[in-house]
Amino acid sequence: MAPPAAETQKQEMRRKEKARTGYTYEEYKHTADWLLSKTEHRPAVAIVCGSGLGALGEVLKNQVAFNYSDIPNFPQSTVPGHAGRLIFGNLNGKPCVCMQGRFHLYEGYPLWKVTFPIRVFRLIGVETLIVTNAAGGLNQDYKVGDIMVIKDHINMPGFAGQNPLTGPNEDRFGPRFPPMSDAYDKDLRKLALSVGQELGFSENMKQGVYCSLGGPNFETIAECRFLNSLGADAVGMSTVPEVIVARHCGLRVLGMSLITNKAVMDYDCELTANHEEVLQAGKDSAKFLEKLVTLLIQRIEPNNNVF
Repeated sequence: MAPPAAETQKQEMRRKEKARTGYTYEEYKHTADWLLSKTEHRPAVAIVCGSGLGALGEVLKNQVAFNYSDIPNFPQSTVPGHAGRLIFGNLNGKPCVCMQGRFHLYEGYPLWKVTFPIRVFRLIGVETLIVTNAAGGLNQDYKVGDIMVIKDHINMPGFAGQNPLTGPNEDRFGPRFPPMSDAYDKDLRKLALSVGQELGFSENMKQGVYCSLGGPNFETIAECRFLNSLGADAVGMSTVPEVIVARHCGLRVLGMSLITNKAVMDYDCELTANHEEVLQAGKDSAKFLEKLVTLLIQRIEPNNNVF
């Protein structure tokens, strides 16, 4: 018996989706226009919240929130600790937009879909992207609860050809071969460290290299040792694809990792990493991050001047 017409149509849609190499410019524009028509907020800063860090979105005033499921073309967040909401609002009087939950390669999404919101942010007028994540500490000097300001990254999936810019280049967003030597803005990094010192958190503020893996499993001991030998100070499963796309379309980037667990580097150690530990560490440090980001936003002008 032949499958019903509706089922055949669904199969054809899935086949076409699988064959795609990215969204069209018109699809990005459609989503951006839809969002702009639903709110009067015109944010210059976007914040991406990692696992357990969604409380950052709750501090925005005069909120207008959208479930990802209601936004045209938006993927859906499937990870515990990611609420799946886009929130527009004011932070210290500055218009911002905040993602409560991001998307990951390990959820089954291609990277062009994982990074979809970043180009939408560019089209609604965002100039600065703040990305946060929960990460495992490879640097043995790091403690759980420390904040690592990201100065550089290692894109391990990229070594295997997994890059969000793969496919035809959209020149209206950026060049075919964007540099990444300045991926994380130097002035914004200095500002973050300075604000941390002002708030009395200097002992918990670090600066280091973030390594991105595909996940979803946590790393083996051999992998942790290998990554640490490459110069990685922290490891996680996100952030880098978003940063690559942000830099491709001209956004300034500040990245911060909350060290939620110590990477296991010793075969005699009986500890193992788990997602519940990650979420609890995020909850414990939420107030610290709120204060840090709130003051940071106050110091970033819409034209990207930092003072």
